[in-house]
Amino acid sequence: MALETGDRALPSTAITDLALHPAETALASCQQAIAIAPHPDDETLGCGGAIALLRQRSVPVRVLVVSDGSGSHPHSQHYPAPRLKKLRQQETIAALQILGVPAAAITFLGWPDKAVPQPGSPHFGTAVANCRRYLRCHQPALLFVPWQHDHHRDHRATWQIVQSALQGWPQPPRQLAYAVWGSPAAGLPALPGGTTGWRLDIRSVMALKQQAALAHQSQTTDLIADDPTGFRLTPAMLANLIQPWETYLEESS
Repeated sequence: MALETGDRALPSTAITDLALHPAETALASCQQAIAIAPHPDDETLGCGGAIALLRQRSVPVRVLVVSDGSGSHPHSQHYPAPRLKKLRQQETIAALQILGVPAAAITFLGWPDKAVPQPGSPHFGTAVANCRRYLRCHQPALLFVPWQHDHHRDHRATWQIVQSALQGWPQPPRQLAYAVWGSPAAGLPALPGGTTGWRLDIRSVMALKQQAALAHQSQTTDLIADDPTGFRLTPAMLANLIQPWETYLEESS
């Protein structure tokens, strides 16, 4: 994934000032959940701790991966887009197995990396229709979604697709938004205005989240060594993204 910079500055309310809740209270009423990931690895980086905690309670969790992830190393000869797409699917399956999600519960929509349809684009209606069918088929009580102002256009487009797919639902699911690229350094350092947020205590599954993140070897190691311009999750980024808590936003209507 390519990171964008230059977005609006965030307020100074520290994330560490937010209330910290255990899963027993924050996720107690959840009977089934779906995590929406713009790219392969966002499911782990954004809400991997919550997924692991839910699966430890035998709560069904499904994961919908929107883009194919093939744009992370665009100049690699050893991993052209079709091969990289397949690799990133395999990495996602491996990561989610660590978190307790079986391969049968993972769906890949396969939209092009860096080109997830946005409102007004030719394929936006198709993307919304596909998402709507998926959500209506599985009827989740809880949705994990990317933050609508995240610093990656695919994350913002994914949020738009989900919101359009939910229009007209008499009882839409609860939505918890996670920020992967809330800042250039990764994560969300401050709470945006007009948003309520809280932190989920994931200390008991933090090691699982770390293992799952490292299963995405194409993004965290030199596995793809022939593209110096390729994307890499640095140790500093991973340290910012994998904390003893996960931050969730519930935006005011």
